[in-house]
Amino acid sequence: MKTLVVAAGLAAGLFCSTLAIAETKPTIAVIVNQTNSPYWQAVLAGARAAGTELGANISELGDPSGSDAKSQSLLDKAVASNPAAVIIAPAQFTGIGKSIDEAAKKVKVIGIDSPADTKALTSLLMTDNVNAGRLAAEALAKAITTTYGDTEGNVVIITAKPGVAALDQRAQGFKEVVGSKFKALDIVSDKTADGNPETVMNMMKDYIANVSDLRGVFVTDPIMTQVVGQAVAEKKSDDKINIIGVGSDEKLVKYLQDNTISALIVEDPYRLGYMSVKTALSASRGEQVAALGSVEAALVTKDNMSSSHSQELLHPKVK
Repeated sequence: MKTLVVAAGLAAGLFCSTLAIAETKPTIAVIVNQTNSPYWQAVLAGARAAGTELGANISELGDPSGSDAKSQSLLDKAVASNPAAVIIAPAQFTGIGKSIDEAAKKVKVIGIDSPADTKALTSLLMTDNVNAGRLAAEALAKAITTTYGDTEGNVVIITAKPGVAALDQRAQGFKEVVGSKFKALDIVSDKTADGNPETVMNMMKDYIANVSDLRGVFVTDPIMTQVVGQAVAEKKSDDKINIIGVGSDEKLVKYLQDNTISALIVEDPYRLGYMSVKTALSASRGEQVAALGSVEAALVTKDNMSSSHSQELLHPKVK
């Protein structure tokens, strides 16, 4: 009987110890944009992997719309749950800054993917978007030279929507390199759309019809790269318009394989999600973290798309 009592007592003690450990496991809230996007699904997958490896619960928050108003509501909800830290991807540069200011009075806030109008972020991790634009300019110049035998002619830039710092920075890097290295390339249009794919489709069709000697297009995000790829694939003329886009999904990979797209600038969202949780945990413990961290994008072409690194980027883990 005494043996049974002792065994029961030990079992109860182990159960309580396990429960106590579970209760003290920190929670990191992760707020992303457009939860139906493969990019953000990969960010969340990376965050979950870091949580499993580093001993943290991951609370996933997001909305398919990716609006600033919804992000503010989700941020309030996250802070109210008393997490160890909050990770947030600002939908736009302006609009959510004051909400982050208030949240940072109660919890460490880590920004990812794009900056916001606030100085309250403990750390900001994102792709080096200016350099991504530079890579795109080099790639487009090379593609045009391969197609036409010279590095000249008209090119256009299409940015998906206004107010998104990451997209603006990509366009900035692209223009820097074209202006300094490829002066015979003429950027005849640099337009920002309204976030609507139909708008970009009409824009691209207008370029195809009315811009003479149009040799290249740089598109700063994956959804609009798809749209531009479709417009070019459907055009009736035989002239080659080289496309450099940003991002990756099944449709973009197919366009790359069939030469509709010349190259893709591909980010590493899985790594971004992993590193953000690692940074958030360190910050929540009072450890020093870098104010700014970057995850490099890579240039993927038809020639190198079969490499193991390219395959990891083109087909990131989402589960």
